[in-house]
Order: sequence, then structure tokens, then C-alpha cells
Amino acid sequence: MIEYRTLGRTGVKVSMLCLGCMMFGGRTDEATSLDIIDRALDAGINFLDTANVYNRGKSEEAVGKALQRNGKRDRVFLATKVHGRMAEDDPNALGNHRYHIVAQCEASLRRLQTDHIDLYQIHRPESDTPIDETLRALDDLIHAGKVLYIGSSTFAAWQLTEALYIARELGLNRFVCEQPPYHLLDRRIERELVPFAQTYGTALIPWSPLAGGFLTGKYKRGEQPPQDTRHGARQNERTRLLFSEPSFAVLDVVQAIAQEKGCTPSQVALAWVAGQPAITSPIIGPRTMEQLEDNLGATAVVLTDEDRARLDEVSPPGRAIVPYYQADWGPHRYARF
Repeated sequence: MIEYRTLGRTGVKVSMLCLGCMMFGGRTDEATSLDIIDRALDAGINFLDTANVYNRGKSEEAVGKALQRNGKRDRVFLATKVHGRMAEDDPNALGNHRYHIVAQCEASLRRLQTDHIDLYQIHRPESDTPIDETLRALDDLIHAGKVLYIGSSTFAAWQLTEALYIARELGLNRFVCEQPPYHLLDRRIERELVPFAQTYGTALIPWSPLAGGFLTGKYKRGEQPPQDTRHGARQNERTRLLFSEPSFAVLDVVQAIAQEKGCTPSQVALAWVAGQPAITSPIIGPRTMEQLEDNLGATAVVLTDEDRARLDEVSPPGRAIVPYYQADWGPHRYARF
């Protein structure tokens, strides 16, 4: 039975797992994508998260087709995001300014085949655009009935504090949630972001709770990651740190707890994130139906205080074994924590 939690201070109830749709319409073909969405909804998940940049709109299209096919749009809390580049030859086809936000909201509505977006999120912060420009555009979309709630992704606590201050000063709708990277290899949000969320009633819906698949246990100590995996294809500083002894020491404990409980390592890692203070819904990102079924099993895993203490020993609170996001590791300008 999936638990439902309140999304920050909104009063809206969302499932304790959010179905991330990044793979859909890309590595996961459309037919499989639609079937995965159907299965997730049948299992009790009512929270879907996508973005305009995921496969350049194809993820949103797959989500829209799935909700049209199953007729469950009104039972889903539907989230998407805006910020990333959507055209190579247009200097305004990215960013957090009104011109881009309004145009992309209309495009997302068409792809999703809906008349409103339940949660519209700014995918990354951007220093070039003042936050009041961004918030005014989002507030107008709310007043137009095209968006119900707004949120952010990978914002630092100080940026969220600034956004909250500006929203109060100008009488605008505020961000109701934040999507940070959070898992057993990077716990830095516990320093400032978690206290911020607890103080101001902001929901946290972490992305990559399995550290890009590392915490599933599919990678082996002393072996290079296969080239057909994200870590095999992308060799950088994060890859070096990820495939280091401290990371595998965390995985060893995760696997040991999983064996004791008769579940999988990924289910332990997901259950850990879902049970942390201030966390609403970790975002799962299954590529296959088998991965979805495994993720759903995390809802039945109960971690004891002793289990969490064992994990704290190898993954100290507030610390990062692998700084999971750095500004120079991607095509956009993102926040450093």
C-alpha cells in the first residue's frame, strides 16, 4: 500500500514515490513508457514528473498519450519543468525569463494534452535572470489558470530564501517544493536545505535517489562500468569518485542490509531517502518495467534506527562522498551546494 504525503504546505496529497519520466520517449520506447505509467498509476502512484528538455519534448508527449489512453489525468498530480535549451539556433530558447517560460508552458501543455500543469518547476537557477522576473511570469501563469503550483530544482538554500523574500515583497505565489539531488553518496542538503524546508514548509522531492544506478549494486568493485551505461559513457571526476573505495563501502552496507531484509539494494537506498526528515517523494526513474517493479517494492521496506546508524557510519550526515552535481559537469549553469 503506497503512503500519501502532503506536498509541503499545499494540502495536496502525493504518493511517497514520484514517477520520474526522463527515460520515456528516449531510451524507453513509447509503448513501454505508456505501459510503465499505467502500471505505476495502478500501483497507487499519483505523482508524475517530467521536463520539456527530456528527449526534447518526447517525454512530455509520452506522458500526455498515456494519460489520454488511460483516462486518469484528473487523478494525477502532473509536474514538468522549464529552463533548458529547446532549440540550438535561438538564443532565447533557454533560461528563466518570461519570454522562454511562457512560450514553453504553452508547448508543454500541447505535448501533455492538458489544459493545466499541476506543478511547474524551474529546472535550474540562472544568475542572468533576476528571480522577480521569473516569479512574475510564473505568477501570471497561475492567474491564467495554466499552472496550479510552482517549484524549483537544484536551487541552493540561499536562492530559495531570496525567492521566498521576493515573493512576499511583491505579493507573488511562492515555490512550494524543491528538487535536490539527494542519496547516500551526497547528503549535503542536510546542512541548509533541509532546515530551510522544515522552517518554511517547502516540500523536498529528491532526484537520483539511487545515485544514477550505483546504489542498485549493478557495478562491481575493481571493474570498469560498461560502456552502455551512463557511467561508462561519461568519464569525468564524478565517475572517478563514484567508483572509489568510500562509495563501495557505502554500497557494501546497503547490500548487507538488503540481504538481511530479503530485498534489493535499490529498495534499501530508496527507503532510506523516503524516510529522511523533510522528504516528501523521492523521484524514481525506471527505464524498464522490471526496474519499476523493483522500485515499488521499496514502499514495503522498513529501516530501523540501527540500520540508519550503520549507514551513517559509512555515509556521514551532511557530507558528500561524491559531490553529485557540479556546475561544470553539465550543459547548463546550475547551483553549487
